[in-house]
Amino acid sequence: MPDFDPLDLQGLQPGARVVVAMSGGVDSSVAAAMLEQAGFDVIGITLQLYDHGEAVGRSGSCCAGRDIADARHVAEALGIPHYVLDYEKRFQHRVIDEFANSYLAGETPVPCVACNQNIKFLDLLETANELGGKALVTGHYVQSRCVSNSWQLHQAVDAERDQSYFLFATQQEQLKQLRFPLGGLAKSKTRELAKSYNLPVAEKSDSQDICFVPTGRYSSVIERLRPDAVEPGDIVHVDGRVLGSHPGIVHYTVGQRRGLGVAQGEPMYVVRLDVERRQVVVGPRECLMIDQIYLRDTNWLGDGRLDEIAEDGIDVHVKIRSTQQPQAARLSIDDGKPVVELARPEYGVSPGQACVFYNGARVLGGGWIASTNTIDNSAANVGCRHKNGSAQSAHVIAT
Repeated sequence: MPDFDPLDLQGLQPGARVVVAMSGGVDSSVAAAMLEQAGFDVIGITLQLYDHGEAVGRSGSCCAGRDIADARHVAEALGIPHYVLDYEKRFQHRVIDEFANSYLAGETPVPCVACNQNIKFLDLLETANELGGKALVTGHYVQSRCVSNSWQLHQAVDAERDQSYFLFATQQEQLKQLRFPLGGLAKSKTRELAKSYNLPVAEKSDSQDICFVPTGRYSSVIERLRPDAVEPGDIVHVDGRVLGSHPGIVHYTVGQRRGLGVAQGEPMYVVRLDVERRQVVVGPRECLMIDQIYLRDTNWLGDGRLDEIAEDGIDVHVKIRSTQQPQAARLSIDDGKPVVELARPEYGVSPGQACVFYNGARVLGGGWIASTNTIDNSAANVGCRHKNGSAQSAHVIAT
């Protein structure tokens, strides 16, 4: 068996009880196996989050049930206790319903962040404490470190698998109780470990989609959840011309080019979604350019207080999409609201997405995009100037 690397188990000694969140996938299964082999008292917990068939409107769908069965088989192979907790109602309320609300508000939500923030690192962490666990362990590819009695979040060693973007909302107190043993491993090494441990999921493929939208068709889920809320409207050019009609704004996202059904002799993109007027506003690509982002519900994991540190602005790198490389930006506070000014323009940024701050590999926190703007005054952008924002406007700084 390979040696166990305790990098992300600081403060824990073999024999301590730990709770592992087991999704039925390779990553969390390897995390459980690593701890069991290292002599920890491991308890596996799997969450029943949704009725998969109901979510996709297709009877007999079994993926969610299969994942639970896979987690149970892994626990049996490892000889550890395993429990399945029914979190369906809270997942429906805190994740699926909010996902639908966000889309109906013209946003582009990131439900995986909400799930980590409001389910896994909230209720599940509380359950782990009730079971006497000294830590909650997950299979996320991210690293945590205790430096001068303060816990920090860092990107994973494997940049292609790094999941720090989805964990920006993790609170400092939560980091004290969380451990991520895979953060120092490449995915290929995790696969090797799964085979060396003879895990029944060693060859299982990775999940690619949002768990409750396995088909990738977000609009179909929203129409099923809120059939009366999806209303048709006009497709409008940025200059005010009505170009056509649409079946509901939930079918469109900022930056979308294909499937608009309008011909203008040049490529048209969705520039913004006007919920009140039920309009899909389209225009040329240059109208998507933004370099200023206003945030809400910001979580700060850096040193000190954000409202004090960023009073005069601080240099950071930010990720607006999970798959992009961090880019240079300036983070400041404007009238009590966190504002990010990008060093170079970005295209197709939508309210509802996450903006995550980095200093090198360290995660400094992040926030939800409330609105975007362009501060470019060039004549080419005069016809495109707008402030793209959603109905939500609350700004909160967590320290």
